[in-house]
Amino acid sequence: MGKGDKWALILGGSSGLGLATARKLAAHGFNLVVVHRDRRTDMEAISKVFQDISANGTALHSFNKDAVTTESMNHLISEVKDRLEGGSISVLVHSIAKGTVKPMNDPDGDTLSAADFEITVDAMAISLYSWVKVLVENNLTAADTRVISYTSEGNTKAWKNYAAVSAAKAALEVITRNIALEFAADGIKANCIQAGVTDTKSLQMIPNSGLLKQQALKRNPNHRLTTPEDVANVAYLLTTQEAQWITGTVIKVDGGESLR
Repeated sequence: MGKGDKWALILGGSSGLGLATARKLAAHGFNLVVVHRDRRTDMEAISKVFQDISANGTALHSFNKDAVTTESMNHLISEVKDRLEGGSISVLVHSIAKGTVKPMNDPDGDTLSAADFEITVDAMAISLYSWVKVLVENNLTAADTRVISYTSEGNTKAWKNYAAVSAAKAALEVITRNIALEFAADGIKANCIQAGVTDTKSLQMIPNSGLLKQQALKRNPNHRLTTPEDVANVAYLLTTQEAQWITGTVIKVDGGESLR
């Protein structure tokens, strides 16, 4: 099995916030199931990272599959059941970054379509509910499962090219609050972490990401960007016994960046 009986399921755990969270939870006694979606050309490097995490005795099962489609999700649930051998998921981390970053209005370029919005919101928000629901239905949650997802300041601010992701983040927070309310009887606590601007692959995909980083540095009273490790530290705190009464909220992890 691994070094303990605590299992964390991380959706989008091969880079950025998801990978940093995987490392942090592994360092604190969690075994891991990591679902990610990456190109074959990247798999050698990703496999090496997972091997490094496993080196301290962590059981780590990784699946390079789409975490969003119903067919893939059902297959993954079957695989998870087999790997856990009767165990349960104590932590679900939602770090899926499958969104479209395009402008809404650009006479000379490609603009967002309704389908772009639908794909982005489904992947980055609705899939959280789908995973919670399927885990509960398959009796794979623990008595005190913590659900953690990642949002951003784009939840309330308008950034060019970010409209579809902003819509997804706002929806993610609504879904999280309702999970906290409606799955409380199943022992689930659900929270979002609002990360400051973090230099990840997801950020680099935004056309104006350099400007976002410059603005974040100017606004942040601590004069640096948020790191994936900053966010992972708080994700771990939300898994502790002391955090069992925190649910249905958005916690800012940005070094004060959103203060001004």
